[in-house]
Amino acid sequence: MIRVLIADDHAIMREGLKQLFALGNEVKVAAEASNGGQVLDALRAGGIDLVLLDMTMPGVSGVNLIQRIRAHASYPPVLVLTMHNEPPIARRVLAAGASGYLTKDNQPETLMAAIRKVVAGGRFIDPELAEQMVFEAGSPDQRPPHEFLSNREFHILRLLVRGNSVNEAAEELSISSKTVSTHKARLMQKMNFQNNVDLVRYAVTYNLIE
Repeated sequence: MIRVLIADDHAIMREGLKQLFALGNEVKVAAEASNGGQVLDALRAGGIDLVLLDMTMPGVSGVNLIQRIRAHASYPPVLVLTMHNEPPIARRVLAAGASGYLTKDNQPETLMAAIRKVVAGGRFIDPELAEQMVFEAGSPDQRPPHEFLSNREFHILRLLVRGNSVNEAAEELSISSKTVSTHKARLMQKMNFQNNVDLVRYAVTYNLIE
């Protein structure tokens, strides 16, 4: 029996997954979490074979949360289950240490296959995303500017376009407001943004707003 931690801030999604797993005898929901803090608390309690993780939750989330999960002495593999189907986000998540990436529009059979593979020590990526990434790899480097940001800069960009202030971003990332401001200045320069309006407009264009 695979003991899964479902981490998603939408109760309907958690309930749907529990009902899906209840149809078989392979997966047991050992814990639930609706924010990053609850994920880390559940891992400290132990008894988790897999973290089924949504990318966007209140508090620490995304790449930052994956990195914190991996900081545990005996961390379980992470399978990201998300609405985001953009290759750049998938690449960052996998580079941060996730073992799999799957979008929520997949069939239950695909999710179960992903769970089995990841728990067995393998890696899994959404089939459609994998195809996009293969073709991108074989073409000239035409990646959008945000792909050249550091993980921290990219995370701060997404927090800012979500509507977080510099102080709120600092609190979520457990760093100082001054550090956030420094990263913001660097990303604004790299992206050639003049103000926050440019930042939000870009985020809308590339579907970076959650």
